[in-house]
Amino acid sequence: MPSQLEGRRIWFVGIGGAGLSAYAKLARARGAEVGGWDRLETPYLGDLPHELTPEPVVPEGWEVVVSSAYPQVAGRSRADFLAELVSLQPAIVVSGAHGKTTTTAMIAFVLAETGRDPAYLIGGEVPQLGANAGAGEGWLVVEGDESDRTVEALRPEIGVVLNVELDHHATFASEAELEDLFARWTAQVPKVVRGWELEPVAFALAVPGAHNRLNAAAALAALELAGVPRAEAEPVLARFEGAGRRFTLVGEAGGVRVYDDYAHHPSEIAATVAAAREQAERVHVLFQPHLPSRTRHLARELGAALAGADSAVVTEIYAAREQVPEGLSGRVVVDALVEARPGMRVGWAPQVEQGARMIAAFAEPGDLVLTVGAGDVDRAGPLVLEALA
Repeated sequence: MPSQLEGRRIWFVGIGGAGLSAYAKLARARGAEVGGWDRLETPYLGDLPHELTPEPVVPEGWEVVVSSAYPQVAGRSRADFLAELVSLQPAIVVSGAHGKTTTTAMIAFVLAETGRDPAYLIGGEVPQLGANAGAGEGWLVVEGDESDRTVEALRPEIGVVLNVELDHHATFASEAELEDLFARWTAQVPKVVRGWELEPVAFALAVPGAHNRLNAAAALAALELAGVPRAEAEPVLARFEGAGRRFTLVGEAGGVRVYDDYAHHPSEIAATVAAAREQAERVHVLFQPHLPSRTRHLARELGAALAGADSAVVTEIYAAREQVPEGLSGRVVVDALVEARPGMRVGWAPQVEQGARMIAAFAEPGDLVLTVGAGDVDRAGPLVLEALA
């Protein structure tokens, strides 16, 4: 198995991302020479050979795999390359709008801890696994992303659909269109786990929240299909401590605990706030909206989700791969929040630095602060702690 890609030179455009960096690590383990380009240094790059320049670099003589963030660059799509990796060994693909990273990590962790030598490609760091990619020779466990329809190209032995909810408005015109995609995909998969058909696990987990009890149920169902008895998997899964940026403790200062979370959809935000309520009586949220399209379509729902906190501060939109249209800003979420819960303590802070200071001022000893979003709001955690000290 290590020599399956031997003799190939593969260049990844956007190699610093959680996804492509993992693909590059597995390709290298399978014998390929790898390298890549990105704009900025990221924690995922590690020892991967790479170039950092403002504009994409593509050397001659290499196969090119391109992140969906750079559609202007000619090359093979990440979906097509991931489909090749999935074809190289028995695979479990985890899909759905929410919970993919955590559930994929849960499955990989149990397989690793029970001596089944998995390979895995995970969209975030998993401290207990040591990295976002592993190159074992057992099952390959991967995330199947619907945001660019990647999942439809994958042909695993086991498929997991955690939930179906419209989150990528630039890709899908309606939730019915998204449902059709998952229906077409699961029709091609021999064994399928559907999260909404399961009951949440009843045993204690190291990760809080009702959403994680559902994620764990899906992980156990997939593991059973992969040949891991539930009695063997459950005590291992109970020790799983989470993936990076999934309710991650940043630190404590002034008697206030600060957590960071990747939640960016209203359902995810509501679930994260509910999980925080299991840890503290008062919860304060610093939220950075992610993607103009999502913010425009879901402003009211985002406001309603944030209304579950005791106070909230909203920053400007993190545009990522999109352009912010004229007249749109993160203030639409503030307006929706004020409408959802009149009288709630709400702040508008265009810059993350401003937001960190403001949410720290709202917190009192014994409270919990969440920094939430899929952009760069994770840098706010240390700033909040500094302001609290």
